Amino acid sequence: MLGLTKQQKTVVLGSWLGWSLDGYDLVLMLLVIPLISDLFFPLANPTFALLATFAAYVVTLIMRPFGGAFFGNFGDKFGRKKSMIITIMGFSIATFATGLLPTWEMVGLLAPLFLIMLRFLQGFFAGGEWGSGAVITMETVPKKHRGLLSGFLQSGFNFGFVIAAIAFQFTIFMFPAEQFAEIGWRVMFFTGIIPGLVALFIRFKMTESEAWLTKSKQHKTEKSPIRKLLFSRQERKRFFFALILMTGLMFSYYATMGFFPTFLQNYMTLEKSEVASLMIVATITSLCGTIFAGYLSQIIGRMKAIAVFAVSATILAVPVLYGLFNASTFFERILFTIILIMVATTGFGPIPAFLSERFSTGIRNSASGFAYNGGLLFGSWAPLISVSLLSNNENLIPFLLAITVIVGSLIILVGVKINPETRDVDMMKS
Repeated sequence: MLGLTKQQKTVVLGSWLGWSLDGYDLVLMLLVIPLISDLFFPLANPTFALLATFAAYVVTLIMRPFGGAFFGNFGDKFGRKKSMIITIMGFSIATFATGLLPTWEMVGLLAPLFLIMLRFLQGFFAGGEWGSGAVITMETVPKKHRGLLSGFLQSGFNFGFVIAAIAFQFTIFMFPAEQFAEIGWRVMFFTGIIPGLVALFIRFKMTESEAWLTKSKQHKTEKSPIRKLLFSRQERKRFFFALILMTGLMFSYYATMGFFPTFLQNYMTLEKSEVASLMIVATITSLCGTIFAGYLSQIIGRMKAIAVFAVSATILAVPVLYGLFNASTFFERILFTIILIMVATTGFGPIPAFLSERFSTGIRNSASGFAYNGGLLFGSWAPLISVSLLSNNENLIPFLLAITVIVGSLIILVGVKINPETRDVDMMKS
């Protein structure tokens, strides 16, 4: 693979698998949210129940910046590899434990409380996963391949989506109707332990980042990376500008991919089997598009590549969502799904490279993880906004959802404008 050494391949694979598990867990929640709302929030108003369940989901995302800051700080002080071993163990166990949760019918109010507590832990460990994996990969691979491998690393999240969508389709076939509500959704979460164990095994074989080891041997690691990030005027400015870009990307992503299963099931009223099929199409599109965006960023630059997708999403959001909502055949829905997901989600491809290149070695793990996950503080609210907008506006559904996509895209373009190009940064010297 691209002439990488065995150790470089191990680092790339170990990071990619961890991000795949993160995607797997998140999409499991998205796929079962309509069911979870009945099992854990049996409210009289279905919209309120759905909102409450999305809120429990958003809790996971809100905790991620704190996990990103904590484990990023740990990774900058004690090494990327150690941080990655802890995070993969933490959120693999949390994913598995979700399948053990009692429902409202079993324990009443304790059921949603247990769910929210577990999602807190899930978000905390998952928040530390991306920063360490992205940084150790970008610090390890050759400069000329950073763009492509940035896209490949980011595609792991979508690969997790693909596997989860396939698992969902298989599970609803094995456990139809009431059986899915009783045991099928639990089986889906139990399976999350498998990729976690594989990733953990590979990570024990990984070598530490040479850039970090050099700083460590020279006793030049930061005593408090997060403190420097937040209290150094220059670093704080870099962080804030990167955060704006990440907020736009997250908002656009969760307004489309994050809301997609609920949109298809609750507002387009499609069958579960067709929803699963369209999710597979969407995630494969996002996977391939993310790799392409990363590759493109190595040719034209990180910011220009991201801008291409944001501009396309701004132009196409209304016609594509209108076409999807009014499509009469499965083939038409596939076509509009591919276009929507390609323009709205794949700008993430250059992000692992960009954030790693933007910050110096001493605070790179902290800054990258915190900025990436910090975008979720505002960006993750897109599904809640979508539910609120769409619940009582049936005739305007495609237009209102398109507005949320356009808002995210415009924020991305602001972020592109204020952030510099980083493609040629020498990370060993920074």
